[in-house]
Amino acid sequence: MARRGISPFNAASLLVGFAFLYLPIAILVIYSFNASRLVTVWGGWSLRWYGEFFNDRAMIEAAWMSLRVAAASATIATLLGTLAAVALSRGERFSGRTLFSGMLYAPLVMPEVITGLSLLLLFVAIGAERGFWTVTIAHTTLTMCFVAVVVQSRLTSLDRSFEEAAMDLGCDPLRAFLAVTLPLILPAIAAGWMLAFTLSLDDLVIASFTTGPGSATLPIRIYSEVRLGVKPEINAICTLAIGVIALVIVVASLAAKLSGARAESAAPL
Repeated sequence: MARRGISPFNAASLLVGFAFLYLPIAILVIYSFNASRLVTVWGGWSLRWYGEFFNDRAMIEAAWMSLRVAAASATIATLLGTLAAVALSRGERFSGRTLFSGMLYAPLVMPEVITGLSLLLLFVAIGAERGFWTVTIAHTTLTMCFVAVVVQSRLTSLDRSFEEAAMDLGCDPLRAFLAVTLPLILPAIAAGWMLAFTLSLDDLVIASFTTGPGSATLPIRIYSEVRLGVKPEINAICTLAIGVIALVIVVASLAAKLSGARAESAAPL
């Protein structure tokens, strides 16, 4: 059969698409090493603005706040999302399953403005002081459904005969799940945690509704700085954030591949 090469039109379309997606990011990364104080004027290569960032106490505190919120919310969301995925995949007939799944997956399609406003009204109604924990709860609400989707898809494709064999050998259902199923879905759980961490780290809309004085996250801080004009330091901060998120995505992809490889090796011949 003759091999069909890519047509010039398809190649040009692919090139334009990639340029539209990644050229602005590439320009931002390049200009983060600009020695000039003017963002649009190239003044040579320099690490000056990275040093400015690490000497900016307010930015460092905002970055540390974002990392703490992302780690805490991702951990809680992973725990709750995994339990929800187990309930949906192992309890096909329990009453209220449709309502439960609908409420669980609602943040996937709900506009973030509505989610943030509703959480703000809730925190005001109960008199909660807005800060670290309110942002963490809000991000947990946002990211838990993503974890549930990832883990549930892995559980659905998993052969339940492994658990049944373990129970035939004397394990109770809980021990069979912990000894057999959990190691097989662990890469999916790790991928869900990394996805939740990335979503929390990037969020601006929901955090702006639920944060309080002295607890601004890095996206909020960057947005407030950009409103007064883009500084070269912002390019350096965004480049570091891109690097962190890219690393998380790579690790999540490797975890997903590891999960698939384990499933293939564990499948009966």
